[in-house]
Amino acid sequence: MPEITNWMAQVKKDHPDIVTIVEYGQTYENRKISLLKIGLNTGEKKKAIWMDCGIHAREWIAPAFCQYFVRQILQAYQTDPKMHEMMKNMDFYVTPVLNIDGYIHTWKNKTTRLWRKNMSPGPSGCNCSGVDLNRNFDANWGTIGVSSDCCSNIYCGSRPVSEPEAQAVTYFVGSRKEDFLCFLTIHSYGQLLLVPYGHPDFTAPNYNELMEVGLAAADAIKKVHGMKYTVGTSPDVLYANSGSSRDWARMQDIPFSYTFELRDNGTFGFQLPEDQIQPACEEAYSGALHIITYAHDKTFSGAVATAAATLWTMLLAVGVTGNTLM
Repeated sequence: MPEITNWMAQVKKDHPDIVTIVEYGQTYENRKISLLKIGLNTGEKKKAIWMDCGIHAREWIAPAFCQYFVRQILQAYQTDPKMHEMMKNMDFYVTPVLNIDGYIHTWKNKTTRLWRKNMSPGPSGCNCSGVDLNRNFDANWGTIGVSSDCCSNIYCGSRPVSEPEAQAVTYFVGSRKEDFLCFLTIHSYGQLLLVPYGHPDFTAPNYNELMEVGLAAADAIKKVHGMKYTVGTSPDVLYANSGSSRDWARMQDIPFSYTFELRDNGTFGFQLPEDQIQPACEEAYSGALHIITYAHDKTFSGAVATAAATLWTMLLAVGVTGNTLM
């Protein structure tokens, strides 16, 4: 974690024109939760993309991906007109490690390497600690795919948004939810792209579009190293669950909300070999970029078309078409 913190500071130092560090919460153990805000300062209110990594402590490939993603968009911004356009129209909010306490815990020794939850104490009379942060959001909380046993890996907490890490995301994103076009939360493992909702009794209003975009993102992923990602709701391709940040974001009317489950399919699980880190990041970047670009183009191409139509209507109203007075 100190290396990641130092890296964040270095990124800001290297790109002071487009990168700022935003502290937006504290963990149970009073560590600051920070994100990198990346985008051109236009002086106007902008749309936004959210990405968080490391909500589950043991999923080490996720924070690595967030760092890779940041590096790639900063490099692309300098040479790629499309990325420059997206930086102008949108800000990227990237949290490299959300569950900092749990992440640090997994680095202590081999016995704690597969710790999943945060580090808050259990309720009175419970000798176990930690809440599954991805079962703690206010999205059909506590209804399916969770446990009320505080020793369980999927313990959902004593109430919705009981945990400071979930509170931080809920407040930061929820207080400007109309700005966000995408909410991408990065996990491992399973090679999946999950769309809302985790509860089988609910269907996202834009389910068909989410699937279409997700399947195209999976195609983009496969083209990089041939890895196959399965796309669908959690009940359809994994298991039912409730209280996820993905579902919460869609319930806040953020249109494109996805969970990425990175490599692999269980051979190495949460302990992905070092030589797979970069290829895993390369392919996932391609998929994430497809979703982000789609959301951007849908929003801003539509805005341009609307503005052009409005201008044309105004010209007609005053009797002007092209260079000819009517």
